[in-house]
Amino acid sequence: MTSMLKAGLIALLIFSCKVSAVGQVDSIDSFLQNQMQERRIPGLQLAIVKHGKIIKTGNYGLANLQDSIPVSDKTVFTINSITKAFTGVAIIQLLEAGKLKLDAPISEYLTDLPDTWKSLTVQQLLSHISGIPDIVNEEESVLISGDPEEAWNAILRMPNEFKAGEKFSYNQTNYLLLGRIIDKLSGMSFQEFITKEQLEKVGMPKTIQSGFGATKNIVAHAACSYQYQKGQLRNMFFSFPPFLQTAAGMSSTAKELADWIIALQSMQLLKKTESLRTLWTPAVLNTGETAGFSSLLNGYAAGWPVVKRTDHPALAPVGGNRSAVFVYPNDNLSIIVLTNLSGATPDVFIDELAGLFIPDMKEANGFGLSASLRSLKVTLDKVGYKNAIEEVKKLKKTKSGFTAMEKEINSWGYKLISQKRIAEALEIFKLNVYLYPASANAFDSLGEICEELGDSQLAIKNYEQSLKLDPQNKNADQHIKKLRSGE
Repeated sequence: MTSMLKAGLIALLIFSCKVSAVGQVDSIDSFLQNQMQERRIPGLQLAIVKHGKIIKTGNYGLANLQDSIPVSDKTVFTINSITKAFTGVAIIQLLEAGKLKLDAPISEYLTDLPDTWKSLTVQQLLSHISGIPDIVNEEESVLISGDPEEAWNAILRMPNEFKAGEKFSYNQTNYLLLGRIIDKLSGMSFQEFITKEQLEKVGMPKTIQSGFGATKNIVAHAACSYQYQKGQLRNMFFSFPPFLQTAAGMSSTAKELADWIIALQSMQLLKKTESLRTLWTPAVLNTGETAGFSSLLNGYAAGWPVVKRTDHPALAPVGGNRSAVFVYPNDNLSIIVLTNLSGATPDVFIDELAGLFIPDMKEANGFGLSASLRSLKVTLDKVGYKNAIEEVKKLKKTKSGFTAMEKEINSWGYKLISQKRIAEALEIFKLNVYLYPASANAFDSLGEICEELGDSQLAIKNYEQSLKLDPQNKNADQHIKKLRSGE
């Protein structure tokens, strides 16, 4: 291990923070320190808002490993796709000004569009259900062509990927078009419009100074970006051209994002409470369902991913797999976590952090599970997860109305994986296969956990069963080939 990396890891144990009780290290700091150690996060910044006031900010670890520069109040982080939440607010501001309608076809505002794009609505662009092709190669986070103009011309010639409203498909072209709509209707560039109508109104000097260039521009006090590649920590660079900076161009601090949330909820940026509801209402597919990134982020509104659930719903802009803003409107709570590690996925642990304020949200109390699975969890935590199948048999006999749905069991298994509870996850995936022997997805998930545990033979066996149940399962087919080749 290099001395530089040693210094970085040591810094994870030594952090500075501002707390409501000055000088104390509280349960929030301890929780975040543990998360940073488990996820090997170099640097993190926190802000928590309760009842419209910032009650805590914190700076942890290193903003720059190379030079051992700690995270401070001055540090700004690239917020990646959290930028889209600002774009969503800008669109709603234009809606309030009477300059656009969300259900209007975008051909009312833009010209020179392919015929297959003309009937798409502003709302469909905002919520990623338009079906148009993506100008960005998402796996590589680069344009489909090295030259922006060539990329744009190429995308104009490509067919739509699906019928509008058919499904959710995250797509940067949507926000390119929204940027052009803002340009045209506001009479200024979207960068200028967002700065004037949001950043200046709130008072976000560090965000304003950072601009929209993300990692391409030189930004004062910017945290370096990192990612792990084959177990090694590497520098990470990305940049979008100006016409795509509505999608992922901004940098900010946790404190300034907290100020922005407060301004938004106190109606300093919007005029009508119904506009805020519009901003935060997830789009509905043709099937009548909502959809999003995952079982947690299961809806998408106007630039805002949504955690749609009965208890403690949330609005949850996430960026670059490294930062997240969770707003719990029913609980008057917001939590902002910014990191400089792609793969830190703070959206996975922010609910648990919220549990420090709202006890029934704690994972230990079964938050996020149905009543049936919550009772199963309580039992398994006592008797051990290896007894999952037997305990379900008992509960089916003794507990009226006990149900264990395949999709929910599967999500529970992946939640356990995110918590590094691999052995318990294995037993939950085994349970799913037992309960749903005709499910290709259940066997596919069991194959993945076996592969994670290094049991190639059992992984192949489960992938083969998944493929037998669903011959179109490309994931299972790819993993079988990979395992058999010994890669």
